[in-house]
Amino acid sequence: MSAEATNPGAHSRRRGRPRIDLRRLGRAALLGPAARDRLPDAIGHVAEAHRAHHPDADLAILRKAYVLAESSHRGQFRKSGEPYITHPLAVTLILAELGAETTTLTASLLHDTVEDTEVTLDQVRSEFGAEVCYLVDGVTKLEKVDYGAAAEPETFRKMLVATGNDVRVMSIKLADRLHNMRTLGVMRPEKQARIAKVTRDVLIPLAERLGVQALKTELEDLVFAILHPKEYERTRALIADNAGASDALAATAEDFKAVLRDAGIPAEVLIRPRHFVSVHRARRKRGEMRGTDFGRLLVLVGEDADCYGVLGELHTCFTPVISEFKDFIAAPKFNLYQSLHTAVAGTDGAVTEVLIRTHQMHKVAEAGVIALGNPYVPLEPVEGAEPADGERADPTRPGWLSRLLEWQQSTPDPDTFWTSLRADLAQDREITVFRADGGMLGLPVGASCVDAAYAQYGDSAHACIGARVNGRLATLSTVLSDGDTVHLLLAQDSASGPSPDWLDHARTPAARIAITAWLEANPEGTKVPAAAPRRPAPVTADRRAAANAVVDLPDATVRLAGCCTPVPPDAVTGFAVRGGVVTVHREKCPAVARMRALDREPIAVSWGDAAECRVTLIAESFGRPRLLADLTEAIATEGAAIVSATVEPPSEQRVRHTYTLQLPDAAGLPALMRAMRDVPGVYDVSRTQHPAATA
Repeated sequence: MSAEATNPGAHSRRRGRPRIDLRRLGRAALLGPAARDRLPDAIGHVAEAHRAHHPDADLAILRKAYVLAESSHRGQFRKSGEPYITHPLAVTLILAELGAETTTLTASLLHDTVEDTEVTLDQVRSEFGAEVCYLVDGVTKLEKVDYGAAAEPETFRKMLVATGNDVRVMSIKLADRLHNMRTLGVMRPEKQARIAKVTRDVLIPLAERLGVQALKTELEDLVFAILHPKEYERTRALIADNAGASDALAATAEDFKAVLRDAGIPAEVLIRPRHFVSVHRARRKRGEMRGTDFGRLLVLVGEDADCYGVLGELHTCFTPVISEFKDFIAAPKFNLYQSLHTAVAGTDGAVTEVLIRTHQMHKVAEAGVIALGNPYVPLEPVEGAEPADGERADPTRPGWLSRLLEWQQSTPDPDTFWTSLRADLAQDREITVFRADGGMLGLPVGASCVDAAYAQYGDSAHACIGARVNGRLATLSTVLSDGDTVHLLLAQDSASGPSPDWLDHARTPAARIAITAWLEANPEGTKVPAAAPRRPAPVTADRRAAANAVVDLPDATVRLAGCCTPVPPDAVTGFAVRGGVVTVHREKCPAVARMRALDREPIAVSWGDAAECRVTLIAESFGRPRLLADLTEAIATEGAAIVSATVEPPSEQRVRHTYTLQLPDAAGLPALMRAMRDVPGVYDVSRTQHPAATA
């Protein structure tokens, strides 16, 4: 398959943005005559593209880098037969069209010199400075002679670590891979497939996460053509058969322009043809394709407020498809992307998708982090603005990259790293959850409480016994949603460890690596330590509490209701039942409402002098070793006697304990409940509220 056959050139050319047009031929002009006082003709395209974004750029360093690259690569040829210098020139042209600054372009011209020529890093550092040297070193591959089969994963590890300090390293790598993919047709089919799979699994997700959509979309099309040639040909034929599809979009675009002109909103309306993979996905989703399905309309305005003005006008003058509306301006994507997405239906029922953004948003949407320029240049602080919090403060070091750099340190094995990296990058969407202390955690979609625990506590999460999600008890397997608040509960027992079942719920490599490492180090599982000597709890059976409630009814026997177990100083009321017995309930007991509904006459009740009382408490907890012993000890320490105790079978790691207790003094009840709540694993203790039968 030739490079030309895999390049969906003409269809995907995007009109109206000549500065960011990556559907041009990747091969730059070869050597030509050049005077001493100007750039060689070979990099004239680069200089033109660079000056379009940076009019005041000093091109002298580019000339110097080109001269070194050309002389170093002289005599080397690509497999296509072209002089090798055409490759670094093409890579530099790609970055120049995206708006990369001069240092990045200098490093891209030199990116293969240390790897493939006699040029050394020390020479690059002495002639071009530490920044250019760092970028060149970051994209230089490790030698197979030294690393063998681990060379590729270890090269990517090295590159990602370098990207953590300077995102321009990955920008150069992405442009390098794009040009290699454009010219992959000269390779053997099996090598084409291998390179395409790595591009699909690693480079395309990285381009998406860094927001470089212009590179990502073309890489997707090139991979699609190699790995799915039949589907690619079918899609290409579909696009060719609908060559006039843009006419429907053009008519709608004119209607948009008229509406916005009448509203006084300066705007540019452009047609954005879908790239091949996008058309393929749309066809699978919608079945029969209409003319407007082959592209979108892009509306560019000057200010953020104008985006919402355009949205209002379009929704007023056309029929909006509400389910298609998304506001990525108020809530930007994790890869810096901002835009309003909507869709409107025409009179014939055809739906047109619309993107609304400012010119600056469009630049970032296409070029992502490349549009941010030099990350080493401090931005001017905005007067009165609060500094951004946490890892979001530096957009060139997003949360996903920070997490990736953390977990890779725990995976010295290249195969484990390579597998984990692909799994991590396959999760291309992110959610934000809030911690109980007000901090935030960035997690991939589908992450569970297990992932949140390891993201917040690292290896200390081995002792996690449960969580509260939005204030409610949840199992560790609970899948989190964007905006959830998570309070993770840790056991104080250092012997606690994760269950093998946690691996079924872990989505992040950090969690899976930590759990697997603990399980391998502890094949016998969690050992329950021997119980320490403790004083026996005064468990008493068949003791009856002397009811110290006084009722205004001669010779009546007073009984405290078991459904609400009132104790002083609860507000109470009584009701006469059979046998001359008065049952005393707390005022808020549901049984009181039922008695009154039956027109039963309440009897006044007061508390006598006796302080001793009986109460039933329910302890909700997460199951763990020695929990019952620790609860019994806490009760005994507070001087309460256990009349009876019931432990229900565990359900989803949760255990419910019911204790009927005899207290020497009702005033000690709050302290007793606090002591029980302080037992590790116990998340709530409450008075019983069992429904009572109507007397």
